[in-house]
Amino acid sequence: MLKRLLNKIRNLKPMMIENSKVPVFLSHFAPIDIWAISFGPFVWCRGIMSPVTIRHERIHFAQQVECLFIGQWILYGWYWLRGVMAKKSGREAYYSNVFEEEAYTHENDPLYLENRPFYHWRKYI
Repeated sequence: MLKRLLNKIRNLKPMMIENSKVPVFLSHFAPIDIWAISFGPFVWCRGIMSPVTIRHERIHFAQQVECLFIGQWILYGWYWLRGVMAKKSGREAYYSNVFEEEAYTHENDPLYLENRPFYHWRKYI
């Protein structure tokens, strides 16, 4: 029963929205130029998503589901702020965020999401 529930959770997928202005708009406030962003049940991309981008954003979606969405958003902000305080660069803080580290490390592995351990982002703390 629990295994079935975990498999259903693992198989959840966000709604992908391509050619969106959302990443363009958010880039004005971010320390990086945003190509795609996962927030809640949606992924917005300013162009057409490659398989790597889809995997990267689906990893973020899995992280959000595990943390009941709001928990991941709060932790993401905390780890980014902690990085800014330690490194003094918003861009460096973005790339050293535990959630980004997991996503960038595994975005090229087509089987990662099928085999990803729950809460695997904790490995990067």
